[in-house]
Parts: sequence; structure tokens; C-alpha cells
Amino acid sequence: MKNLIVVLLVFLAGFSAQAQEKKNKNAKYVTEVNGNCEDCQKRIQKAAYTVPGVKSASWNIETHELSLIINEQKTTALDVKKAIANIGHDTDEVKASNEVYENLHECCKYERD
Repeated sequence: MKNLIVVLLVFLAGFSAQAQEKKNKNAKYVTEVNGNCEDCQKRIQKAAYTVPGVKSASWNIETHELSLIINEQKTTALDVKKAIANIGHDTDEVKASNEVYENLHECCKYERD
């Protein structure tokens, strides 16, 4: 009876491992990031590229949209948003601390919610 239970558990564990979602090596995301100018653009893109697994990062000044291509085996979009918030720019999910935001150059300070 114990052998049957062990075999059943091993069988179920095998199914669980196969059922895990496969991570995309070229996942595309578009997210909102607040900023104003070309200096913001450079800073935002540089922060995104500091996250391992980011393959492409392009922030549009007019639309405030950051287009990303990431390897989901190495990172998540949330990790990128946290890195960007750490340098003073709010995203749709993660807000920069007031202290970091206040250290931005005057032309880079955007209207906060």
C-alpha cells in the first residue's frame, strides 16, 4: 500500500511540474511611466536596462509609454517598474519615493497623482 501511495505521489508531482507555465524569452509589455523630457527618457531607459533580462526599453516622451521586451525567465515587468521608481519616475504600479522624486532636476519633475 505504501508503495502505491509513493508511486501515485511521484506521478502527480510529474504532472505538476509539466503544468507550470512556460516563461517567454521575448515577452512584450507597454507601461506608463511619468516624465517630461529627453533627460527623463535617458534616465528611464538606462534604469530599465540595469535589470537583468531586459532586452529592449524605449520610452516615448509624448505618450509616456515604455515599451519593453524582457526575458521572463530572468525578470518581470514589475522588477523593471521598481527599478524605474527607484530613480524617481512613477509607473502605473510603483510610485517613486518623495525623497527620490525631489532629487530630480526641476525640468524633470512631472505632475504627480
